[in-house]
Amino acid sequence: MASGYGLHGGPSRCFPFWQEVLACYVVNTSSEDDSGKKKCAPILEDYYECLHHKKEAARVKQLQLAYRKAETANARDDAPSAGQIRNLGLLNKEEDTKKVLGS
Repeated sequence: MASGYGLHGGPSRCFPFWQEVLACYVVNTSSEDDSGKKKCAPILEDYYECLHHKKEAARVKQLQLAYRKAETANARDDAPSAGQIRNLGLLNKEEDTKKVLGS
């Protein structure tokens, strides 16, 4: 975020977060006292999340893992057989037609 400009002109997507960080530093610190930087840690964390999306990626990974775990725990009753998946009604169509018309 060197310039503050996005790829297509205008401000970058994280520029508002950066402005909040700077405003926090201006309000809470001075040239003599840096102890107010601790108050800006949550705002700085938001800015880093905007840049890198690490928390979002971790959350998505957790959701996908939970979904896969739930999917394997509950087997489907109406799952198609391997033959149904393989031919999809296109290959060996005559046999499928005989089965349907014969019954």
